[in-house]
Amino acid sequence: MPGEWVQESPTGYLHRRPKYPFQCHTLLQWLSEEVEPMAMPLLACCFATGLTDGTLYNGNTVFVALGTSDQNNRPYGWARSLCSMGSFVVGCAIFSRLHNLIGGARLRRTLFLSFLLQMICVIIAAAIVQSGIVNGSYPSRKDLTDIDFNELAPVALLSFQAAGQIVNSRGLGVSEVPTVVITSLLCDLVSDEQLLAPLWKNAKRNRRAVAFILTLVGAICGGWISKATGAVQASLWFVAAIKAVIMVGWLLCGKAK
Repeated sequence: MPGEWVQESPTGYLHRRPKYPFQCHTLLQWLSEEVEPMAMPLLACCFATGLTDGTLYNGNTVFVALGTSDQNNRPYGWARSLCSMGSFVVGCAIFSRLHNLIGGARLRRTLFLSFLLQMICVIIAAAIVQSGIVNGSYPSRKDLTDIDFNELAPVALLSFQAAGQIVNSRGLGVSEVPTVVITSLLCDLVSDEQLLAPLWKNAKRNRRAVAFILTLVGAICGGWISKATGAVQASLWFVAAIKAVIMVGWLLCGKAK
């Protein structure tokens, strides 16, 4: 049996001290380690964003402005967009403060809990659509003039969890992959003075390009999945699975050097 015999005071009895697995490295210490910042999980988030982006973030500000000025042909369509933006802002505030409360944005436990919360939000949103509380048929057979405020629930949940992604990208120091704002990503990409530099000389440019491609591919895949299944919840379950894989990945990745 591995270990060494040590004398226990004040009784004087001998007992065997275990050699491993947690002699000097407890579970709490392991969860408190800083992880090595990686772009791969954030790039996966870009793909996940693409799966849901078409229904959440296309011109929310414009829709709010048109709706409140009575120029939108969809009744209360502005409320959906306002709910999306409001939930995103609240999510950014909560996730950033949660990271500080837990102890730091790069800690293993912080990233695990952050993606756990994101995954739960997506699962609840998918379950709401799956249960029929919200019409998830694709293409939608619903009249544009019909008002269903139940739709705000999955919109709020998905917007809230998306905020966690961009807070994670900032916390990990990989801000060139915001995961949710494709317009700013493209601006940074084409504004890069080293845009045409060789692949091995501009890692940030490479990550921005891959992030854009994955977001686009995710949106295309989301469309095809919805078309093939006749419903949108399949894409949401796919996103939840991606979040779960990333969540487990943070537990298994190496610590910062």
